[in-house]
Amino acid sequence: MLTDMAALGWLTPRRRSATARSVLAGEASAEAARKSTTDVLDREGAGREPEFPVHGDERAAAFFDLDNTVMQGAALFHFGRGLYKRKFFDTRELLRFAWQQTWFRLAGVEDPEHMQEARDSALSIVQGHKVAELQAIGEEIYDEYMAGRIWPGTRALAQAHLDAGQKVWLVTAAPVEIAQVIARRLGLTGALGTVAESIDGVYTGKLVGEPLHGPAKAEAVRALAAAEGLDLARCAAYSDSHNDIPMLSLVGHPYAINPDSKLRKHARAMDWRLRDYRTGRKAAKVGIPAAAGVGAVAGGTAAVIAVHRRRR
Repeated sequence: MLTDMAALGWLTPRRRSATARSVLAGEASAEAARKSTTDVLDREGAGREPEFPVHGDERAAAFFDLDNTVMQGAALFHFGRGLYKRKFFDTRELLRFAWQQTWFRLAGVEDPEHMQEARDSALSIVQGHKVAELQAIGEEIYDEYMAGRIWPGTRALAQAHLDAGQKVWLVTAAPVEIAQVIARRLGLTGALGTVAESIDGVYTGKLVGEPLHGPAKAEAVRALAAAEGLDLARCAAYSDSHNDIPMLSLVGHPYAINPDSKLRKHARAMDWRLRDYRTGRKAAKVGIPAAAGVGAVAGGTAAVIAVHRRRR
């Protein structure tokens, strides 16, 4: 870690700080994922490409983005719906977060001050709550909103890696607690997600590093691969978003799944494999900014925007 931080010296203070947070977020997520690794369950047969993955290659693994790659829609949206239903926050707070979300979408830029404000607002929702409480609620929310939204095609790809004896990890900006629930329900190895700080099992209202988004995902995969003794050149990664190009570029077998236009263009230029399981050319996607942090209210924010659009 000291060597990595020393290498950041040439960057400007702002970029150095952002990069350091990405490294910290990635390493924290990797540590949380390794601690939560579970036995692979329900290994049913699934179709696989004849040449890949390679059976018995223990130094290979697969990394799957979650939103619109494994599951239709955003995990944060569904998690927020569940928390709002359980009265973790009120309508007034919901409207305030909706305004912040609208600002991000209209401005098209991530202003540091606005990002910090939105992140602090989201984290304040879970501050003081027990980690175990959020984990239990995550189980309920998965059954209520997520179980029926898993893409069968992507699920088959993950199962092919499992059947080949390889580990499969989710990599998402969603809270690591909900990511671990989804991974366990799908019979995957584990999950890398955004880590919120907790002391004695209670959330402090702070993040460890930053949300696991963009470059932070790549750092998490790199840290986990080093800890697990994996050869990234033999690993695979799957995502729908151009924001995950850093993660996809790490591995020897990158896949664009239900790709957005920027990722589709990049994948074609790089001769990456593409899979599209949507019925139409465009997926129905809810824009959740990285600044949402833990995502305790991101789902509710998106819901307000969606309701507003339906009334127009």
